[in-house]
Amino acid sequence: MTKWVYSFGAGTAEGRADMRNLLGGKGANLAEMSNLGIPVPPGFTITTEVCTYYYDNGNQYPADLVEQVNEALKTVEEGMGAKFGDLTMPLLVSVRSGARASMPGMMDTVLNLGLNDETVEALAKASNDPRFAYDSYRRFIQMYSDVVLGVEHHHFEEILERHKEDRGLNLDTEVTADDWKMLVGQYKDKVAEQLGRPFPQDVQDQLWGAIGAVFGSWMNQRAITYRRLHNIPANWGTAVNVQAMVFGNMGNDCATGVCFTRNPSTGENEFYGEYLVNAQGEDVVAGIRTPQQLTKAAREAQSSDLPSMEECMPEVFAELNAVRHKLEAHYCDMQDMEFTVQKNKLWMLQTRGGKRTVKAALKIAVDMAREGLITRKQAIMRIEPQALDQLLHPTLDPKAKREILARGLPASPGAASGKVVFSAEDAEEWVAKGEKVVLVRIETSPEDIGGMHVAQGILTTRGGMTSHAAVVARGMGRPCVAGAGDIRVDYKAKVLKAAGKEVREGDVITIDGSTGQVMLGEVPTIQPELTGDFATLMEWVDTIRNLRVRTNAETPLDAQTARKFGAEGIGLCRTEHMFFDPQRIISMREMILAGDEKGRRAALAKLLPYQRQDFIDLFEIMQGLPVTVRLLDPPLHEFLPHTEAEMADVARESGIDVATIKARAEQLHESNPMLGHRGCRLGITYPEIYEMQAQAIFEAAVEVSRRTGKTVTPEIMIPLVGTKKELDLLKEAIDRVAEEVFTASKYRLDYLVGTMIELPRAALRAGQIAESAEFFSFGTNDLTQTTFGMSRDDAGSFVEVYRQKGIYENDPFATLDRDGVGELIAIAAERGRQTRPNIKLGICGEHGGDPASIAFCQKVGLDYVSCSPYRVPIARLAAAQAALGAGAESLA
Repeated sequence: MTKWVYSFGAGTAEGRADMRNLLGGKGANLAEMSNLGIPVPPGFTITTEVCTYYYDNGNQYPADLVEQVNEALKTVEEGMGAKFGDLTMPLLVSVRSGARASMPGMMDTVLNLGLNDETVEALAKASNDPRFAYDSYRRFIQMYSDVVLGVEHHHFEEILERHKEDRGLNLDTEVTADDWKMLVGQYKDKVAEQLGRPFPQDVQDQLWGAIGAVFGSWMNQRAITYRRLHNIPANWGTAVNVQAMVFGNMGNDCATGVCFTRNPSTGENEFYGEYLVNAQGEDVVAGIRTPQQLTKAAREAQSSDLPSMEECMPEVFAELNAVRHKLEAHYCDMQDMEFTVQKNKLWMLQTRGGKRTVKAALKIAVDMAREGLITRKQAIMRIEPQALDQLLHPTLDPKAKREILARGLPASPGAASGKVVFSAEDAEEWVAKGEKVVLVRIETSPEDIGGMHVAQGILTTRGGMTSHAAVVARGMGRPCVAGAGDIRVDYKAKVLKAAGKEVREGDVITIDGSTGQVMLGEVPTIQPELTGDFATLMEWVDTIRNLRVRTNAETPLDAQTARKFGAEGIGLCRTEHMFFDPQRIISMREMILAGDEKGRRAALAKLLPYQRQDFIDLFEIMQGLPVTVRLLDPPLHEFLPHTEAEMADVARESGIDVATIKARAEQLHESNPMLGHRGCRLGITYPEIYEMQAQAIFEAAVEVSRRTGKTVTPEIMIPLVGTKKELDLLKEAIDRVAEEVFTASKYRLDYLVGTMIELPRAALRAGQIAESAEFFSFGTNDLTQTTFGMSRDDAGSFVEVYRQKGIYENDPFATLDRDGVGELIAIAAERGRQTRPNIKLGICGEHGGDPASIAFCQKVGLDYVSCSPYRVPIARLAAAQAALGAGAESLA
């Protein structure tokens, strides 16, 4: 017979902490506290397997569940000296959810279950407190009606508020027993009015109604949304915990509260929490009464006149403090605890790992390692890598008021305020005059790079988490909100509209790239501080990981930022970004518009000094660390002017008439440029472009090596190779240019020529390509696009639907698709090493900063990952966790 129900309480339990998957987090922790001898009201847990059975069998329970519940209920009755539904000493119970992963507030709870018109009188007599009994009954009717019967709580709140107004009362505690009795009648009348049937009086019907409601709440919309946001599988299910009620609202020797074993905001090792005298648990969080501090020190810090628990209940406080230390030492983690005091007796209702800020998480992990509670490896595993983003960017002041205009996707973390501008050109112009701007676009393109670079933040109405705006903004460390579809942008009128309001050019908005919120006006921000705990943890991380972490960077600022965050080189320098600079774009356009090779070389000669200085700057900042330079990748049409005004500017600078410029733009236009004339195809068609770039790289490397004494070993990467012949032709040209530079300078240095694996064919032919390539860098952005046959800029409109329907577990542009793209990477790595055992292997797509993808890179045995500067600490931590075996279960 399957065991569906596990009892706990009275110093013993049938379950344990390591049965979390079966009992849920709450049930496992209640069992563990019982086994530790901590005072826990007796109860029982209905397992998560019942939830799974319930949904697999048309919302039916296992046949023997009722019998097991009844037996467990008898054990509770014996432990409390009361009986469920009894007319002399009635037992009341709470019914709560308890998933294996904490989902605070997402599912339903019912308290005081077991009260009806008869048992309330028995409770009044047994407690000698009719006010308490009828207060408990009205709470039960309101909660049960809302959770189980579907009568929303506002109906009851309106009745209560009206009554208090009529009586001139402010607080619920001022309501008398007779008043509560009268209100109970009104509450029941409201239920009958709403449902056409009376409030249930049979306590067994109440119990099974509540159990069904908790199982049902596993599939309510807020729980579904929470699971999706936190990647919690629906098939985990929830447990149901039925537990004897203890009461914090029976008088002034009673209380209820919530506490943490350490400060969840700062991580300081201090008892932290709040309580209320003569109250039930929901009163603490409802905000109806002002909570009191647990400790005298906290009361004094808050300048509160309300006595602390340490002062007015010293013996109970001492017992609670002892429980605090016992639970933290047992779980080796900061705990979030709920408690009730009934007639000066302490009861613990829950403990769980406490939610905490990232700053607090770092301090707690480092402090506990120093205290010997956990090891350094355990401290490393305690920190969620993605959460480090909160420490690396400005954040909104949580105390500041905000007027939300719209919401989009949290595409790049951080918060920023500025005056609205609608074009990259305007952004650069306004910033040159000393203004701070937020660039608002329907969607961004590579030609917006200048404006994106100078803007405080970027807002787009289209695009997803892996759109151009999102990817570039993350690389620059700029806050970005993408895909804010409720906003309408009118470029001509220079206005955006949302929520019935208009925001014009020059008006100030604030964006929060961590939440996706767009707000009117300026909202104050808090600047990040990389504390000593952060540095300490990163030192520990670097002793564990074996994956190197490089950065994607092409500007000195990005390179310096990445070095500050611990980057060990540059894994991707996208040279096309360098050509959008206003000083260079004219020469670039001259080159594209030239009618022959001679004209192209003349224009490229103007670009050579700029390119050389670019690489000098990067090589100097990296001080001998590897720098991988990707030669020109995008199609040429991206560099051409699009508006009449821009074309007129180019015509004036180049001496070429506008008609010729238009004709060339039309000639270069492609139906599908992502799969068109780009990457190595440009280098083969116009070899002089790659020759100029190679010359700039080698001349810069020679100069920096000579001047600094740091040996520069450039890695030159050919993009979009699909065949070995393409690579051979271009490698031959690069080698020739290298020899020319070395001969002219009388200085030689080592260099590598490799390729970006971003086409399925290249992955499959990796063994052959490795005959010429000295390194592979997996460009997983394009490899994902070409494997799935979909554009990352357009996929946002349907990827979420695919996730909800279970077609994709994750957005493949955010987290590497291991089964498809991942298999191609594994094949390429294996075949590449067979040909060239010492071939260097890395990844430089957006996935290089994603912890789950980094775990895969560790498994495949890549040498390094490369990511945007602000994700370097995240990648370092994720690489250490991968080395320690994090994610091994999901990789199996």
